Amino acid sequence: MTAPSDNLRIDGDRLWDSLMEMAKIGPGVRGGNNRQTLTDADAEGRALFRKWCEAEGLSLGVDKMGSMFAYREGTDPNADPVYMGSHLDTQPTGGKYDGVLGVLGGLEVIRTLNSRDIKTKHPIVVVNWTNEEGTRFAPAMLASGVFAGVHTLDWAYSRTDAEGKTVGEELKRIGFMGDEEVGARKIHAMFELHIEQGPILEDEDIDIGVVTHGQGLKWLQVTLTGKESHTGSTPMPKRRNAGLGMARVTELVHEVAMDYQPDAVGAIGHVEVYPNSRNIIPGKAVFTIDIRSPDKAVLDEMDARIREGIETIADAMQITAEVEQVGHFDPVTFDPGCVGAVRRAAEKLGYSNRDIVSGAGHDACWINRVAPTAMIMCPCVDGLSHNEDEEITKEWATAGADVLLHAVLEAAEIAG
Repeated sequence: MTAPSDNLRIDGDRLWDSLMEMAKIGPGVRGGNNRQTLTDADAEGRALFRKWCEAEGLSLGVDKMGSMFAYREGTDPNADPVYMGSHLDTQPTGGKYDGVLGVLGGLEVIRTLNSRDIKTKHPIVVVNWTNEEGTRFAPAMLASGVFAGVHTLDWAYSRTDAEGKTVGEELKRIGFMGDEEVGARKIHAMFELHIEQGPILEDEDIDIGVVTHGQGLKWLQVTLTGKESHTGSTPMPKRRNAGLGMARVTELVHEVAMDYQPDAVGAIGHVEVYPNSRNIIPGKAVFTIDIRSPDKAVLDEMDARIREGIETIADAMQITAEVEQVGHFDPVTFDPGCVGAVRRAAEKLGYSNRDIVSGAGHDACWINRVAPTAMIMCPCVDGLSHNEDEEITKEWATAGADVLLHAVLEAAEIAG
């Protein structure tokens, strides 16, 4: 016998309208968004989210990291809440969906339950985590990291942006430093809906990615020091070119990542070359290596090989090298029960699906340390993200939110 809830669907038009309305706040230069964390634009986006939550009768809590928790009561006062959500902050040249889909998809689930007067045993909470992107304030996933006990609150407050402003100061300035202790909340389960940020689902024409694992990550900041000298008058054999050393390390990182296919990745992103003058051979290069793998042993092997290779390159070029790990989290295995709920929801609704590994870090990766957690992914066009050209379809967003709805209902239990 089919339960009345089995054919329940969210309102895809309403979800899409909400996404487009939020995208008006902090517009980018070519259709995306620049709503960096704790800016005035972020405060405006938060205020709109709060308005929408209050319109649905949700009570809003804000913790000392500024994370927002919109609470829908359950019928059992002793049952721990089921959480869903992501983040509203964006990259400086970000898209309209990265993170935002997870928050507003969660709000759409609440709207759907309210419109059908469906009650659940467990309370349900929609969360907007502070500073997931880590662009203005490093590191990424900052508030969820404090929640999970990875970072201390004082350390998080002390993080600075390029102008020297701190997280603590900016939380107070925009009025979102709450009084709730970070990490005090109990979580029965958490589900995060997100765009894939990769090309697999679109390439294979699959509706839903059932995220089983998250890649581990290491960021290595490398400083190569050679000798500044004139580009025209310094003989080639006498050069100690830090820029050339960086080029060779770039090739090394690519070769190491290729040796651990299909899942490992690696690249050099942030780069600073000194003195950065047209006619001076670089005397120093500072850059960050980003390596990722869903297998911890592989990640550690890549790290060791890259460090050894850097030393070999530096010795051969008569330059010095310093390597500092500036970011790290181990690979994540999401909760089998929550993953199963996502898979069952997709199959029940008739959506094509496949298991997938998240190549990016997400708040769910930290929350998985303290509560059963899983992720749902929908395709994005050409796998493009962290770019103003990031795009998804209304149908993809709807499918993802439908699966979120049914996975959450399984965990929250419809009240009889």
